[in-house]
Amino acid sequence: MVESRAHQVLVVTINRPAAANAINTAVGRELLEVFSELIADPAFARVVVVTGSGDRAFCAGGDLKERHGMTDEQWNAQHLVFERMIRAVVDCPVPVIAAVNGAAFGGGCELALACDFIYASRTARFALTEVTLGIMPGTGGTQNLPRAIGSRRAKELIFAGRPFSAEDAYAWGMVNRLCEPAALTAETMATAEAIAASAPIAVRQAKRSIDLGTQMSIAEGMAFEIEAYNRMVGTQDRREGVRAFNEKRKPRFEGR
Repeated sequence: MVESRAHQVLVVTINRPAAANAINTAVGRELLEVFSELIADPAFARVVVVTGSGDRAFCAGGDLKERHGMTDEQWNAQHLVFERMIRAVVDCPVPVIAAVNGAAFGGGCELALACDFIYASRTARFALTEVTLGIMPGTGGTQNLPRAIGSRRAKELIFAGRPFSAEDAYAWGMVNRLCEPAALTAETMATAEAIAASAPIAVRQAKRSIDLGTQMSIAEGMAFEIEAYNRMVGTQDRREGVRAFNEKRKPRFEGR
């Protein structure tokens, strides 16, 4: 379910509460479509919030009931959809916030990790349980979890398929903010709206600079940062920001 909120905040809700918001092929295709559209037209939204329906689960991962009885060929075809889906989330040019309202297991944990940062309910739980099913994380889990919490801790959790709490995820640096369950949506939306109020080109360039620069040497990253910075100099938003500051008012950014 996709809902456009005020200030160009797009809320994407996995709406299968009876199935703990597990991702079946249809949901995978829907998520792929949404994020592919954002890649093609980043001006469509300034921030994306990803969450799950209800208060029990963010996303329980791949729908094992749908997968039961699949041939190897069918399994691989479905997983290709999931691979492209997660790649589209990672490649989304606008900020993506995960609002984890409950269990985030398997592919659900990987989806949260693929977002730019995570706000979580204090009652949320996380796990990458794939090895207990004879597979392994296959939508970024073995890459994003070690980058978030360190490789040694990630190995322990992935090898044992061990669940961990929102409090642990916060202490390890995977979760940015712990929220009371009733306050999760409001706190996430407050941050989303604060981001949306900033200059959209500048935010997108800052995200790109962080994402690519952290894969480079510091010298290469700083050079890339300057290239990203120079993209703002000729924009109307840069002029509006300076003008608004001097006129002591809030800027009205238009993404131009």
